[in-house]
Amino acid sequence: MAALTDAKARNARGTGKPYKLSDGGQLYLHVSAAGGRSWRMNYQFGRNAQGKPSQKTLTIGGYPAISLKDAREARDVAKTLLAKGTEPKPDDLFQRGAPIEDTRPSFADIGGEWHDLQKGRWSKVHAQDVLDNLRNEVFSIIGHMPIADITAPTVLKLLQKIAGRGAVETAHRTRQRISAIFVYAIATGRGLADPAASLSIALPKKPKAKPQPAITKLDDLRQLLICCEAERCRAPTKLALRLIALTAVRPNELHSARWSEFEGLDGPEPLWRIPAHRMKGDMDRKGEVEGDHLVPLAPQAVAIIRAMLPLTGDLTLVFPTDRHPHKPMSENTLRALLIRAGYYQRHVPHGFRSAFSTIMNERVERQWRENGHSGASPDRAIIDLMLAHIPQGTSESEGAYNRAAYMPRRRELACEWADILLADMWPPQIHIGEPIRWAATGPGRPGR
Repeated sequence: MAALTDAKARNARGTGKPYKLSDGGQLYLHVSAAGGRSWRMNYQFGRNAQGKPSQKTLTIGGYPAISLKDAREARDVAKTLLAKGTEPKPDDLFQRGAPIEDTRPSFADIGGEWHDLQKGRWSKVHAQDVLDNLRNEVFSIIGHMPIADITAPTVLKLLQKIAGRGAVETAHRTRQRISAIFVYAIATGRGLADPAASLSIALPKKPKAKPQPAITKLDDLRQLLICCEAERCRAPTKLALRLIALTAVRPNELHSARWSEFEGLDGPEPLWRIPAHRMKGDMDRKGEVEGDHLVPLAPQAVAIIRAMLPLTGDLTLVFPTDRHPHKPMSENTLRALLIRAGYYQRHVPHGFRSAFSTIMNERVERQWRENGHSGASPDRAIIDLMLAHIPQGTSESEGAYNRAAYMPRRRELACEWADILLADMWPPQIHIGEPIRWAATGPGRPGR
Protein backbone atom coordinates (compact mmCIF):
# COMPACT_ATOMS: atom_id res chain seq x y z
CA MET A 1 0.00 0.00 0.00
CA ALA A 2 1.34 3.41 -0.98
CA ALA A 3 2.36 5.76 1.83
CA LEU A 4 0.11 8.67 2.65
CA THR A 5 0.72 12.17 1.32
CA ASP A 6 -0.20 15.50 2.86
CA ALA A 7 -2.74 16.02 0.09
CA LYS A 8 -4.55 12.74 0.90
CA ALA A 9 -4.62 13.52 4.59
CA ARG A 10 -5.85 17.07 3.97
CA ASN A 11 -8.64 15.90 1.63
CA ALA A 12 -9.93 13.12 3.88
CA ARG A 13 -13.60 13.78 4.69
CA GLY A 14 -16.27 12.11 6.80
CA THR A 15 -18.48 9.56 5.01
CA GLY A 16 -20.90 8.68 7.78
CA LYS A 17 -18.76 5.72 8.77
CA PRO A 18 -15.26 5.72 10.33
CA TYR A 19 -12.34 4.60 8.18
CA LYS A 20 -8.56 4.76 8.15
CA LEU A 21 -5.85 5.75 5.69
CA SER A 22 -2.68 3.69 6.24
CA ASP A 23 0.82 5.17 6.02
CA GLY A 24 2.68 1.94 6.67
CA GLY A 25 4.63 0.75 9.67
CA GLN A 26 1.42 0.46 11.74
CA LEU A 27 0.74 4.23 11.40
CA TYR A 28 -2.58 5.37 9.97
CA LEU A 29 -4.93 8.35 9.89
CA HIS A 30 -8.22 7.55 11.54
CA VAL A 31 -11.17 9.46 10.07
CA SER A 32 -14.32 9.47 12.17
CA ALA A 33 -17.84 9.27 10.77
CA ALA A 34 -18.16 13.06 11.15
CA GLY A 35 -14.75 13.76 9.59
CA GLY A 36 -12.51 14.13 12.65
CA ARG A 37 -8.93 13.05 11.90
CA SER A 38 -6.28 11.66 14.26
CA TRP A 39 -3.04 9.75 13.94
CA ARG A 40 -3.01 6.29 15.42
CA MET A 41 -0.63 3.35 15.56
CA ASN A 42 -1.30 -0.31 16.20
CA TYR A 43 1.25 -2.24 18.24
CA GLN A 44 1.68 -5.36 20.37
CA PHE A 45 2.75 -5.21 23.99
CA GLY A 46 2.47 -7.81 26.72
CA ARG A 47 0.15 -10.80 26.60
CA ASN A 48 -3.56 -11.28 27.19
CA ALA A 49 -5.27 -13.82 29.45
CA GLN A 50 -4.83 -16.52 26.77
CA GLY A 51 -1.09 -15.90 26.62
CA LYS A 52 -1.22 -14.30 23.21
CA PRO A 53 0.40 -10.91 22.41
CA SER A 54 -1.95 -8.07 23.30
CA GLN A 55 -3.07 -5.93 20.37
CA LYS A 56 -3.17 -2.23 21.33
CA THR A 57 -3.68 1.15 19.68
CA LEU A 58 -1.69 4.31 20.45
CA THR A 59 -3.38 7.64 19.70
CA ILE A 60 -0.59 10.01 18.67
CA GLY A 61 -2.65 13.18 18.19
CA GLY A 62 -5.03 15.09 15.97
CA TYR A 63 -4.48 16.22 12.40
CA PRO A 64 -3.61 18.87 11.16
CA ALA A 65 -2.22 20.02 14.56
CA ILE A 66 0.26 17.15 14.17
CA SER A 67 1.57 16.96 10.63
CA LEU A 68 2.29 13.79 8.67
CA LYS A 69 6.02 14.32 9.21
CA ASP A 70 5.59 14.72 12.98
CA ALA A 71 3.34 11.65 13.13
CA ARG A 72 5.98 9.51 11.39
CA GLU A 73 8.67 10.73 13.80
CA ALA A 74 6.39 9.92 16.74
CA ARG A 75 5.80 6.41 15.31
CA ASP A 76 9.55 5.83 15.10
CA VAL A 77 9.98 6.98 18.73
CA ALA A 78 7.20 4.58 19.79
CA LYS A 79 8.88 1.67 17.98
CA THR A 80 12.18 2.49 19.69
CA LEU A 81 10.48 2.38 23.09
CA LEU A 82 8.81 -0.95 22.24
CA ALA A 83 12.16 -2.36 21.20
CA LYS A 84 13.50 -1.46 24.65
CA GLY A 85 10.55 -3.13 26.38
CA THR A 86 8.74 0.10 27.28
CA GLU A 87 5.14 0.67 26.38
CA PRO A 88 4.83 4.04 24.59
CA LYS A 89 2.56 6.78 25.84
CA PRO A 90 1.50 9.94 24.00
CA ASP A 91 3.55 12.13 26.34
CA ASP A 92 6.71 10.19 25.44
CA LEU A 93 6.47 10.75 21.69
CA PHE A 94 7.46 14.39 21.32
CA GLN A 95 10.48 16.26 22.64
CA ARG A 96 9.37 18.91 25.07
CA GLY A 97 10.67 22.40 24.56
CA ALA A 98 12.10 24.46 27.39
CA PRO A 99 9.38 26.01 29.57
CA ILE A 100 8.39 29.46 28.49
CA GLU A 101 10.19 32.01 30.63
CA ASP A 102 7.94 34.32 32.62
CA THR A 103 9.09 37.77 31.55
CA ARG A 104 6.55 39.69 33.60
CA PRO A 105 8.15 42.18 36.01
CA SER A 106 8.53 40.99 39.59
CA PHE A 107 7.62 43.01 42.65
CA ALA A 108 11.32 43.46 43.44
CA ASP A 109 11.93 44.82 39.91
CA ILE A 110 9.18 47.43 40.24
CA GLY A 111 10.11 48.15 43.86
CA GLY A 112 13.72 48.82 42.88
CA GLU A 113 12.61 51.27 40.20
CA TRP A 114 10.32 53.03 42.66
CA HIS A 115 13.12 53.36 45.21
CA ASP A 116 15.53 54.74 42.58
CA LEU A 117 12.90 57.32 41.62
CA GLN A 118 12.26 58.41 45.21
CA LYS A 119 15.75 58.43 46.72
CA GLY A 120 16.70 61.65 44.97
CA ARG A 121 14.43 63.58 47.35
CA TRP A 122 15.49 61.64 50.44
CA SER A 123 18.56 61.83 52.62
CA LYS A 124 21.06 59.01 52.16
CA VAL A 125 20.25 57.66 55.62
CA HIS A 126 16.52 57.52 54.96
CA ALA A 127 16.97 56.03 51.48
CA GLN A 128 19.04 53.21 52.98
CA ASP A 129 16.48 52.67 55.76
CA VAL A 130 13.70 52.28 53.19
CA LEU A 131 15.77 49.90 51.07
CA ASP A 132 16.69 47.77 54.09
CA ASN A 133 13.04 47.58 55.12
CA LEU A 134 11.97 46.47 51.64
CA ARG A 135 14.76 43.91 51.30
CA ASN A 136 14.34 42.37 54.75
CA GLU A 137 10.58 42.51 55.17
CA VAL A 138 9.14 42.46 51.64
CA PHE A 139 11.46 41.39 48.81
CA SER A 140 12.59 38.31 50.73
CA ILE A 141 8.98 37.07 50.74
CA ILE A 142 7.18 38.39 47.64
CA GLY A 143 10.00 40.02 45.68
CA HIS A 144 10.29 37.11 43.23
CA MET A 145 6.56 37.09 42.40
CA PRO A 146 5.21 38.79 39.27
CA ILE A 147 3.56 41.94 40.55
CA ALA A 148 0.33 41.04 38.73
CA ASP A 149 0.03 37.78 40.72
CA ILE A 150 0.27 39.32 44.20
CA THR A 151 -3.04 39.39 46.05
CA ALA A 152 -4.30 41.21 49.13
CA PRO A 153 -4.20 38.04 51.30
CA THR A 154 -0.54 37.53 50.35
CA VAL A 155 0.37 41.09 51.38
CA LEU A 156 -1.72 40.89 54.55
CA LYS A 157 0.05 37.72 55.66
CA LEU A 158 3.39 39.50 55.24
CA LEU A 159 2.23 42.52 57.25
CA GLN A 160 0.67 40.43 60.01
CA LYS A 161 3.98 38.66 60.48
CA ILE A 162 5.65 42.03 61.11
CA ALA A 163 2.89 43.23 63.44
CA GLY A 164 2.94 39.88 65.24
CA ARG A 165 6.39 40.53 66.63
CA GLY A 166 5.19 43.83 68.10
CA ALA A 167 6.42 46.13 65.31
CA VAL A 168 3.01 47.65 64.58
CA GLU A 169 4.42 50.99 63.39
CA THR A 170 6.78 49.16 61.02
CA ALA A 171 3.88 47.09 59.66
CA HIS A 172 1.87 50.21 58.82
CA ARG A 173 4.91 51.94 57.32
CA THR A 174 5.72 48.86 55.23
CA ARG A 175 2.13 48.74 53.96
CA GLN A 176 2.44 52.34 52.80
CA ARG A 177 5.60 51.54 50.86
CA ILE A 178 4.12 48.41 49.29
CA SER A 179 1.06 50.41 48.28
CA ALA A 180 3.27 53.12 46.75
CA ILE A 181 5.07 50.49 44.66
CA PHE A 182 1.76 49.11 43.36
CA VAL A 183 0.60 52.64 42.49
CA TYR A 184 3.85 53.17 40.59
CA ALA A 185 3.28 49.89 38.72
CA ILE A 186 -0.22 51.01 37.74
CA ALA A 187 1.06 54.40 36.58
CA THR A 188 3.72 52.74 34.38
CA GLY A 189 1.25 50.31 32.81
CA ARG A 190 2.52 47.18 34.58
CA GLY A 191 -0.09 46.79 37.27
CA LEU A 192 -3.87 46.76 37.42
CA ALA A 193 -4.67 47.18 41.13
CA ASP A 194 -3.23 48.05 44.53
CA PRO A 195 -4.03 45.13 46.86
CA ALA A 196 -2.32 46.90 49.79
CA ALA A 197 -4.45 50.05 49.60
CA SER A 198 -7.02 49.17 52.27
CA LEU A 199 -5.11 46.72 54.42
CA SER A 200 -4.47 49.14 57.28
CA ILE A 201 -7.92 48.31 58.70
CA ALA A 202 -6.86 44.65 58.97
CA LEU A 203 -3.75 45.52 61.03
CA PRO A 204 -3.59 46.37 64.73
CA LYS A 205 -4.10 50.05 65.38
CA LYS A 206 -1.01 52.14 65.92
CA PRO A 207 -0.40 52.61 69.64
CA LYS A 208 -1.52 56.01 70.84
CA ALA A 209 1.17 58.11 72.43
CA LYS A 210 0.57 58.82 76.09
CA PRO A 211 0.11 62.52 76.84
CA GLN A 212 3.20 64.10 78.33
CA PRO A 213 2.68 65.83 81.68
CA ALA A 214 2.86 69.57 81.15
CA ILE A 215 2.14 72.80 82.99
CA THR A 216 0.09 74.97 80.67
CA LYS A 217 -0.61 78.05 82.80
CA LEU A 218 1.73 80.95 82.09
CA ASP A 219 2.30 82.01 85.70
CA ASP A 220 2.96 78.43 86.81
CA LEU A 221 5.35 77.92 83.91
CA ARG A 222 7.30 81.05 84.79
CA GLN A 223 7.54 79.80 88.38
CA LEU A 224 8.84 76.47 87.07
CA LEU A 225 11.73 78.22 85.30
CA ILE A 226 12.55 80.19 88.46
CA CYS A 227 12.57 77.00 90.54
CA CYS A 228 14.87 75.27 88.06
CA GLU A 229 17.21 78.28 87.98
CA ALA A 230 17.47 78.04 91.78
CA GLU A 231 18.74 74.45 91.62
CA ARG A 232 22.43 73.78 91.89
CA CYS A 233 23.60 72.31 88.59
CA ARG A 234 25.80 73.06 85.60
CA ALA A 235 25.09 76.28 83.72
CA PRO A 236 24.67 74.49 80.34
CA THR A 237 21.80 72.46 81.80
CA LYS A 238 19.95 75.60 82.92
CA LEU A 239 20.63 77.27 79.57
CA ALA A 240 19.38 74.22 77.70
CA LEU A 241 16.17 74.27 79.73
CA ARG A 242 15.61 77.95 78.90
CA LEU A 243 16.27 77.31 75.20
CA ILE A 244 13.84 74.40 74.96
CA ALA A 245 11.21 76.48 76.77
CA LEU A 246 11.68 79.34 74.29
CA THR A 247 11.83 77.29 71.08
CA ALA A 248 9.43 74.42 71.95
CA VAL A 249 11.55 71.98 69.99
CA ARG A 250 11.59 68.29 70.88
CA PRO A 251 14.13 67.25 73.51
CA ASN A 252 16.20 65.11 71.16
CA GLU A 253 16.38 68.01 68.69
CA LEU A 254 17.83 70.19 71.45
CA HIS A 255 20.24 67.56 72.80
CA SER A 256 21.93 67.11 69.42
CA ALA A 257 21.93 70.79 68.42
CA ARG A 258 25.02 71.68 66.41
CA TRP A 259 26.67 75.06 66.11
CA SER A 260 26.51 74.76 62.33
CA GLU A 261 22.69 74.79 62.50
CA PHE A 262 22.47 78.37 63.79
CA GLU A 263 22.34 81.12 61.20
CA GLY A 264 22.41 84.91 61.31
CA LEU A 265 22.98 85.31 65.04
CA ASP A 266 24.48 88.75 64.40
CA GLY A 267 21.70 89.85 62.06
CA PRO A 268 18.07 90.89 62.36
CA GLU A 269 16.65 87.42 61.53
CA PRO A 270 18.54 84.77 63.54
CA LEU A 271 17.48 81.22 62.71
CA TRP A 272 17.95 77.67 63.91
CA ARG A 273 17.79 75.26 60.96
CA ILE A 274 17.25 71.72 62.26
CA PRO A 275 18.03 69.20 59.48
CA ALA A 276 15.17 66.98 58.35
CA HIS A 277 16.96 63.78 59.28
CA ARG A 278 17.03 64.90 62.94
CA MET A 279 13.32 65.59 63.04
CA LYS A 280 10.64 63.32 64.43
CA GLY A 281 8.00 62.04 62.06
CA ASP A 282 7.54 59.35 59.48
CA MET A 283 10.55 58.33 57.49
CA ASP A 284 9.34 60.23 54.44
CA ARG A 285 9.55 63.46 56.44
CA LYS A 286 13.08 62.63 57.58
CA GLY A 287 14.13 62.12 53.99
CA GLU A 288 12.68 65.27 52.45
CA VAL A 289 15.20 67.50 50.77
CA GLU A 290 13.24 70.56 51.92
CA GLY A 291 12.16 69.06 55.23
CA ASP A 292 14.42 71.11 57.52
CA HIS A 293 12.59 72.63 60.50
CA LEU A 294 13.14 76.40 60.68
CA VAL A 295 13.05 77.92 64.16
CA PRO A 296 13.10 81.74 64.29
CA LEU A 297 15.05 82.84 67.36
CA ALA A 298 13.90 85.58 69.71
CA PRO A 299 16.60 87.84 71.19
CA GLN A 300 16.34 85.91 74.47
CA ALA A 301 17.14 82.67 72.61
CA VAL A 302 20.11 84.29 70.86
CA ALA A 303 21.38 85.42 74.27
CA ILE A 304 21.38 81.79 75.43
CA ILE A 305 23.36 80.69 72.37
CA ARG A 306 25.88 83.46 72.97
CA ALA A 307 26.20 82.47 76.62
CA MET A 308 27.17 78.96 75.51
CA LEU A 309 29.92 80.16 73.17
CA PRO A 310 32.67 80.32 75.82
CA LEU A 311 31.88 76.76 76.90
CA THR A 312 31.31 74.78 73.69
CA GLY A 313 31.78 77.20 70.82
CA ASP A 314 34.79 75.30 69.49
CA LEU A 315 32.97 71.95 69.53
CA THR A 316 30.45 70.45 67.15
CA LEU A 317 27.65 70.14 69.69
CA VAL A 318 26.15 73.05 71.57
CA PHE A 319 25.08 70.92 74.54
CA PRO A 320 27.45 67.97 74.88
CA THR A 321 27.53 65.70 77.88
CA ASP A 322 29.80 66.92 80.64
CA ARG A 323 32.14 63.94 80.29
CA HIS A 324 32.36 63.43 76.53
CA PRO A 325 32.51 66.58 74.37
CA HIS A 326 31.49 64.72 71.23
CA LYS A 327 28.37 63.07 72.66
CA PRO A 328 25.07 64.94 73.06
CA MET A 329 23.54 65.74 76.41
CA SER A 330 21.74 62.80 77.98
CA GLU A 331 18.01 62.67 77.43
CA ASN A 332 17.60 62.43 81.22
CA THR A 333 19.55 65.59 82.09
CA LEU A 334 16.71 68.10 81.75
CA ARG A 335 14.18 65.67 83.18
CA ALA A 336 16.38 65.22 86.27
CA LEU A 337 16.57 68.99 86.75
CA LEU A 338 12.77 69.25 86.66
CA ILE A 339 12.45 66.44 89.16
CA ARG A 340 14.92 68.05 91.56
CA ALA A 341 12.98 71.32 91.26
CA GLY A 342 9.82 69.54 92.45
CA TYR A 343 8.05 68.85 89.15
CA TYR A 344 8.08 65.05 89.09
CA GLN A 345 5.15 63.81 86.96
CA ARG A 346 3.97 67.40 86.62
CA HIS A 347 6.17 68.57 83.78
CA VAL A 348 8.73 66.99 81.44
CA PRO A 349 11.01 68.58 78.79
CA HIS A 350 8.54 67.63 76.07
CA GLY A 351 5.84 69.46 78.03
CA PHE A 352 7.17 72.83 76.87
CA ARG A 353 5.64 72.06 73.47
CA SER A 354 2.19 71.60 75.01
CA ALA A 355 2.69 74.72 77.10
CA PHE A 356 3.65 76.82 74.08
CA SER A 357 0.76 75.45 72.00
CA THR A 358 -1.87 75.90 74.72
CA ILE A 359 -0.83 79.34 75.94
CA MET A 360 -0.14 80.86 72.53
CA ASN A 361 -3.26 79.44 70.88
CA GLU A 362 -5.42 80.84 73.68
CA ARG A 363 -3.62 84.15 73.33
CA VAL A 364 -3.99 84.51 69.54
CA GLU A 365 -7.64 83.39 69.68
CA ARG A 366 -8.39 86.03 72.30
CA GLN A 367 -6.63 88.70 70.26
CA TRP A 368 -8.47 87.57 67.13
CA ARG A 369 -11.88 87.93 68.79
CA GLU A 370 -10.97 91.25 70.44
CA ASN A 371 -10.21 92.61 66.99
CA GLY A 372 -13.75 91.77 65.86
CA HIS A 373 -13.03 88.61 63.88
CA SER A 374 -15.04 85.38 63.98
CA GLY A 375 -13.96 81.80 63.45
CA ALA A 376 -10.51 80.40 64.20
CA SER A 377 -7.43 82.60 64.09
CA PRO A 378 -5.10 81.88 61.13
CA ASP A 379 -2.26 81.93 63.66
CA ARG A 380 -3.29 78.46 64.82
CA ALA A 381 -1.87 76.96 61.63
CA ILE A 382 1.28 79.04 62.01
CA ILE A 383 1.75 77.80 65.57
CA ASP A 384 1.45 74.25 64.21
CA LEU A 385 4.24 75.03 61.76
CA MET A 386 6.37 76.38 64.59
CA LEU A 387 5.92 73.00 66.29
CA ALA A 388 6.89 71.18 63.05
CA HIS A 389 3.33 69.94 62.57
CA ILE A 390 1.75 69.89 59.09
CA PRO A 391 -1.72 71.44 59.33
CA GLN A 392 -4.60 69.09 58.57
CA GLY A 393 -5.67 69.17 54.94
CA THR A 394 -2.23 70.10 53.70
CA SER A 395 -0.79 67.87 50.99
CA GLU A 396 2.75 66.48 51.11
CA SER A 397 3.94 68.83 48.38
CA GLU A 398 2.44 71.82 50.17
CA GLY A 399 3.91 70.62 53.47
CA ALA A 400 7.51 70.97 52.33
CA TYR A 401 6.77 74.44 50.96
CA ASN A 402 4.87 75.66 54.03
CA ARG A 403 7.66 74.76 56.40
CA ALA A 404 9.46 77.85 55.18
CA ALA A 405 6.33 80.01 54.87
CA TYR A 406 4.90 82.70 57.16
CA MET A 407 8.36 83.34 58.60
CA PRO A 408 7.73 87.01 59.50
CA ARG A 409 4.67 86.08 61.57
CA ARG A 410 6.42 83.09 63.09
CA ARG A 411 9.21 85.38 64.20
CA GLU A 412 6.71 87.78 65.75
CA LEU A 413 5.07 84.94 67.68
CA ALA A 414 8.45 83.61 68.84
CA CYS A 415 9.39 87.03 70.19
CA GLU A 416 5.99 87.47 71.84
CA TRP A 417 6.33 84.08 73.53
CA ALA A 418 9.82 84.92 74.80
CA ASP A 419 8.64 88.27 76.15
CA ILE A 420 5.75 86.85 78.17
CA LEU A 421 7.65 83.77 79.35
CA LEU A 422 10.83 85.48 80.52
CA ALA A 423 9.41 88.87 81.51
CA ASP A 424 11.46 90.39 84.35
CA MET A 425 13.76 87.36 84.52
CA TRP A 426 17.50 87.80 84.68
CA PRO A 427 19.56 87.24 81.53
CA PRO A 428 21.35 83.92 81.01
CA GLN A 429 24.61 83.74 82.88
CA ILE A 430 27.59 81.47 83.27
CA HIS A 431 30.62 81.60 85.49
CA ILE A 432 33.69 81.34 83.31
CA GLY A 433 35.55 79.59 86.12
CA GLU A 434 32.93 76.85 86.39
CA PRO A 435 34.65 73.46 86.10
CA ILE A 436 33.78 71.28 83.11
CA ARG A 437 34.66 67.61 83.67
CA TRP A 438 35.85 66.51 80.24
CA ALA A 439 36.82 62.86 80.32
CA ALA A 440 39.20 62.88 77.40
CA THR A 441 42.06 64.97 76.15
CA GLY A 442 43.39 65.49 72.68
CA PRO A 443 41.83 66.89 69.49
CA GLY A 444 38.51 68.56 70.07
CA ARG A 445 39.00 69.24 73.76
CA PRO A 446 37.91 72.77 74.49
CA GLY A 447 40.76 74.99 75.61
CA ARG A 448 39.73 76.61 78.83
